[in-house]
Amino acid sequence: MRFIQSSLLALGLILSACASTTPRLSPQTPLGNAPKISIPIEYYRLSNGLRVVLSHDPTAPTATIGVYYHIGFRIEPRDRTGFAHLFEHLMFQETSNLSKGDADKIINGNGGVSNGSTRFDYTNYFQVVPSHVIEPVLWVEADRMKGLVLSESSLQNQKDVVKNEVRVNVINRPYGGFPWLDLPQLANSNWYNAHNFYGALADIDAASLKDVGEFYDTYYIPANAVLVVAGDFDPATIKTAIERQFAALPTRSEPKHPDVTEPKQTARKTSSRTDPLAPRPALAIGYHLPPRNTPEWYAFGLIDQLLLQGEDSRLWQKLVKEKGYSDSLDGGINLLGNMFSYEGPMLWSAYLIHDSTVTDGRITADFDAVTQRLKNELVSTNELARAVTKIRSSLYDIAGSPTRFGLVEILASLALFDDDPSRFNEIETRFREVTPELVRQTARRYLTRENQTILSLVAGHSQAEHTK
Repeated sequence: MRFIQSSLLALGLILSACASTTPRLSPQTPLGNAPKISIPIEYYRLSNGLRVVLSHDPTAPTATIGVYYHIGFRIEPRDRTGFAHLFEHLMFQETSNLSKGDADKIINGNGGVSNGSTRFDYTNYFQVVPSHVIEPVLWVEADRMKGLVLSESSLQNQKDVVKNEVRVNVINRPYGGFPWLDLPQLANSNWYNAHNFYGALADIDAASLKDVGEFYDTYYIPANAVLVVAGDFDPATIKTAIERQFAALPTRSEPKHPDVTEPKQTARKTSSRTDPLAPRPALAIGYHLPPRNTPEWYAFGLIDQLLLQGEDSRLWQKLVKEKGYSDSLDGGINLLGNMFSYEGPMLWSAYLIHDSTVTDGRITADFDAVTQRLKNELVSTNELARAVTKIRSSLYDIAGSPTRFGLVEILASLALFDDDPSRFNEIETRFREVTPELVRQTARRYLTRENQTILSLVAGHSQAEHTK
C-alpha cells in the first residue's frame, strides 16, 4: 500500500469541520425505535461492462472516488503470484497521457489524497478530493484503465519496491505475516486460498514485460471493474462525466475467475514456526466460515461480536481480563478488511501475543471452554441485542464517515461480488433476523475441533536481547 501525504492536513481540516453535521447513532438507542439505515445508491453499467455505483451525500464538500478491479492476491494465476500486488504499484506509474507523478500532482495539487491496496479478491485505487475536482480524477482513472505504459525501467523499479516491502513487512519484521499471511496457508487446501499471498520473490523476479502486459490486458478492463463515487456531487453532471471519460474504453469480456471452493476441513490442524525476531510467543486460532450471505454467515458475524470484538466480549473477558495471558486480543472475519469485503472462502481468526510462561495448551483450553459455552447455552436476548447494536453503530460510522473509505469499499465489494450494492441498506435487517437458536446452531456447526486450525509462533528472540 502506498499513501500520498501532501495536502492531507488541509483535507483533514475540511472533513473535521463538516463531520459535526454527520448523523451518529448512540449505542444506547433502542433497536425497536431506531430508524433503518438507508443511504442513496444508484447502480448501473456502461455498455463496455464497467459497473458504476453512485451515492450522493452533500454533508461535506468532498467526494471519494474508488476504482476496484476484480483481481486480488487470492485469485491471481498460479505462475503469477505477487502480480496483483505488483500491479497495485505499477498503476501509479506513467500512462499514455500522464508522466510518472502527474496523477499525484493533479490530486494533491487540488487538496486531495490518494491511495491503493491489494486484498483477497480485489485491487483498488481511491481518492478523496474537493467536490469540484471529481472529473479530473475520473479522467486519471480512465487513463490508467486504457493506457498504462509499461517499460523495463518502471517494471524493474516496482519489482524492487515490492520486494523491499515484503522484506520490511514480513521477512525482517517481528510477527511479520502473523497471522494474516500464515494462517490461511495452514488452514486451507485449495492452492488459491493457501499460497503465499505476498508472492514468491522468485515469481516477482521472473516477471517479464510480456507477462505484465498480458496481466494488464486481462484484468484491468472495464468489465472487470467497478467505479464508485460517493459524496457531494450533482448526479446528472457526474453521470455525464463518467460517460465522457469511460464509455469509449474498449469492450472486452470479463475474465474467468478460478474455482476457489474450499473442501470441508475434517480434522483439527496444528502447526508451529519460529520467528527469529519475535521476543514473545504468539498463538492464532482460526475456523472456516459459513458461505457468504447465508443466515449462518450473519449469525457468525454476531458470534464474532459476542466472542471477540471489544473488551466486553467473552474471549477478552476470559483470556485478557481474568487470566491475564496478554494485554490484548485481536482478530475477526477477514483480517484485511471486514466481513463484506471479500468473495471466496474466509477464516474467522483470533490471535494474541502472550507471556512465555503460558503454554499454548492452557490458552487453547480456556478458548475452547468459552466457545463451548456458546454451543451449550442460548445467548440472552439482551447480549444478542448488544451485539446487533455494536454492528449497527459501526455501520453508521461507515455510512457517516466524512472520508467515506469504508462505504466505498463495501459498495464496491457488493457490486463486484453480488452485482447488488443496494444490499448495504439490508445488512442491519439481516442481523436483526438472527435468533439465539440460530447463533447456537451456527456455533455448534462451525466452532468445532474438526474445523479448527491452531498456529503457534515460537519466540526466537529473547526479551533480554530485545531490550539491549
